[in-house]
Amino acid sequence: MRSGRQCSRSACGRPAVATLTYVYSDSTAVLGPLAMLAEPHSYDLCSEHAGRLTAPRGWEVVRLTPEFVPVGPSPDDLVALAEAVREAGRSTTEQPAVEPAVAETARRGHLRVLRGEGG
Repeated sequence: MRSGRQCSRSACGRPAVATLTYVYSDSTAVLGPLAMLAEPHSYDLCSEHAGRLTAPRGWEVVRLTPEFVPVGPSPDDLVALAEAVREAGRSTTEQPAVEPAVAETARRGHLRVLRGEGG
């Protein structure tokens, strides 16, 4: 999935849809689509805060898209999740009778399926 991140503005709990980055050498604020990974020197914004963004006096705002809308999981994300669940179902029948307290039963890319005691 692309986002589970929230807007960086304090007291805003809306989902992030855009990423703001400052280019200090050019006095430019760049507002683009939500970055795949959170970066320490960038800010994730919801659609409301992205739409109302203003830059400091003398700075330019570059908007890479005219509007930002929340995005859900892509078809690739859903297929990867379904395959991970399918693999987890197959591998549970192949597990030995004695297992550790928590065992990784399947892995698909960055997704892992864990099973604890009694499960």
